Amino acid sequence: MSLADCPLPTDPEALRSLAADLQAELARKEREIAANAAEIYAKTLHIEKLKMQLAALRRARFGRSSEKLDHDIEQLELLIGELEENVAADEARAKTPGPATGNANPVQPRPRRQPVRTPLPPHLPRQTVVHEPACTCPGCGGTTFSRIGDDEREVLEYVPASFKVIKHVRPKLSCRACETVMQAPMPTLPIERGRPGPGLIAHVLVSKFCDHVPLHRQSVIYAREGVELGRTTLADWVGQAEFLLSPLAEAIGCHVRAGSVLHADDTTVPVLAPGRGKTKTGRLWTVVRDERPWGSDMPPAAFYLYSPDRKGIRAEELLGNCSGFLHADGYTGFDRLYRPTTPGGDAPLIEVACWSHARRGFYEVHHATASPIALEALERIAALFAIESAIRGQPPERRVAVRQEHATPLLEQLKVFLETSLRQVSGKSELAKAIRYALSRWKALARYVSNGRLEMSNNAAERAMRSPVLGRRNYLFCGSDAGGRRAACIYTIIETCKLNSIDPQAYLTDILGRIADHPIQRISELLPWHWKK
Repeated sequence: MSLADCPLPTDPEALRSLAADLQAELARKEREIAANAAEIYAKTLHIEKLKMQLAALRRARFGRSSEKLDHDIEQLELLIGELEENVAADEARAKTPGPATGNANPVQPRPRRQPVRTPLPPHLPRQTVVHEPACTCPGCGGTTFSRIGDDEREVLEYVPASFKVIKHVRPKLSCRACETVMQAPMPTLPIERGRPGPGLIAHVLVSKFCDHVPLHRQSVIYAREGVELGRTTLADWVGQAEFLLSPLAEAIGCHVRAGSVLHADDTTVPVLAPGRGKTKTGRLWTVVRDERPWGSDMPPAAFYLYSPDRKGIRAEELLGNCSGFLHADGYTGFDRLYRPTTPGGDAPLIEVACWSHARRGFYEVHHATASPIALEALERIAALFAIESAIRGQPPERRVAVRQEHATPLLEQLKVFLETSLRQVSGKSELAKAIRYALSRWKALARYVSNGRLEMSNNAAERAMRSPVLGRRNYLFCGSDAGGRRAACIYTIIETCKLNSIDPQAYLTDILGRIADHPIQRISELLPWHWKK
């Protein structure tokens, strides 16, 4: 039992003895707190050091597709997380120390810098809860008080989403003079004579195509809230919403394909084959226009297109009317777009190859065999990405000047290194395959250094494919080719919202409530970047 819990003696000498013992106990606990604080400070320093190492590794990682040092980064993040949890636990124990250790040599730790707490977002609704003290003074029993101030503390809480029913009432009025009947028109709903409001349909779309929650799971979630909405009903809403939104998606596609610098990629989509009970492999394509890396104020956008196969003609359907530069991987279907359409003429598109894609082969070899040649190739490519990181967002002229000064010599040295290494390794090895891939596309890989509007990688398109890939893991397959086309339409709108820092839920809620009455000739007024203004 602690001395503080002992009953107070009435003898003065005993009281003085108790006070001395309490002071000794307090001194021991202060020493223990100091020791705990020193340990916390040491762990904090270790965390800061690890964070610096992690930042350095991330700078060497460069881009969505960079696999370099992924394992080290993951391990550091886990270690930092564990150490931060330990520090939090130590701080809690330091505030309520256990039995005294009797350490007679107190450690004087350096004062720990307290982190600045980020204020909670001001746009969130506030609810004030007042905690009134007892009505009786614990000191004298009085009941009359003067308010001398308040202590306030904000706590972030989560309120689960909820349904509500909106009853639209339209009074009918009759003119007493002429008996003319007047009534306000019913607001247009996304689904004629349907029951879902635009906010609910927007939530279903965002949940599936942005948060990757399949319709059958949404149905289960809604049932927990007491609202029975079957998967078939939700699917019908998605189909009707896609019909309304398809002109917007086409307008986004026109904006994207009008750009002179594009990024393209594709991924597989399992599609249920009718009458066979099996799935076939469809393709979801994307073409991205994002001119922010060179400081352009042109709004970024992503356009998606579904096709039942990967024939070369699909690339023409996606990009046939485009001209300029195309960042892409080595898909042969794009090759015909890189060839002149008339003898002696210019090609519609000029290939810009992706260094992230070229680097992947070296990473796989190094990961499997710890090849020093592959490692050196990775390090040389990382140095090129470091240059790009420093000039992101700068004008094209500045980007070209920096690249010519710093990147061009590194590229020349890398090419010599790869050509020399190719003669030293087995021609049938995976390393030789990676080297040959880079050398065979060298002109397209090095093209970016001479044009400040070009990027070193195709990461813009690969980032745009994240949502479809994550969704594919949860949906398992599309029900039909029509389902693939619906997905392409809605991905176009949601991903373009995200590129423009727009909340897809807010945008779709507003647009679905008025697009049916909007003139098709003015559909561009509803594009995300115009809506944002």
